[in-house]
Amino acid sequence: MNTGLKRVLVGVVGGLVTLLGVVALVAPGPGWLIIFTGLGILATEFAWAARALTKARGIASRAASSARIKKEHQLILLAVGTFISLVLLVIYYEYLR
Repeated sequence: MNTGLKRVLVGVVGGLVTLLGVVALVAPGPGWLIIFTGLGILATEFAWAARALTKARGIASRAASSARIKKEHQLILLAVGTFISLVLLVIYYEYLR
């Protein structure tokens, strides 16, 4: 696949997932998790998204610490987020590549 086309597809898919996460912030749903997934998709091709994702992880970690979420619950949330990200990446590489 042409690298330019790949970047456009990653940008469109990642942008749509991120926008879906923003909608989920005000609607019922795991908004931040979807936003992080969208940033993860965008980070596969764009350096600015990788930097934003790193910064967002730090902010989320500090917020979770201040909310006193137990460490095992943090690990469960991380595992669920990682699993969803991996599923989306597999879908991307199998069907959209």
